Amino acid sequence: MTDISSVSSSATAFIAKQTADLNKAAGAATASFASALSKVQNSVGLRPKTGFTAGPTYEAGTLAGRTKASFSSALDATATALHIKTKP
Repeated sequence: MTDISSVSSSATAFIAKQTADLNKAAGAATASFASALSKVQNSVGLRPKTGFTAGPTYEAGTLAGRTKASFSSALDATATALHIKTKP
């Protein structure tokens, strides 16, 4: 009986260690992917680097915000060139 219990104990310890190692690897892979995704989003301009989640600083740091600002600027320049007055 001692042999069976030691084999069972060793097998349980082996499986527990493998499970723990697998969980560590999964956590590291998730963190690595999240870090890489964050760097890509910041580099491409999809996400602001400032930490703001709303307002002019947020918009200035995102691709959507910069696109909106460019469009607004072009629209304002066109309105000025055509002497169109907009409501304040």
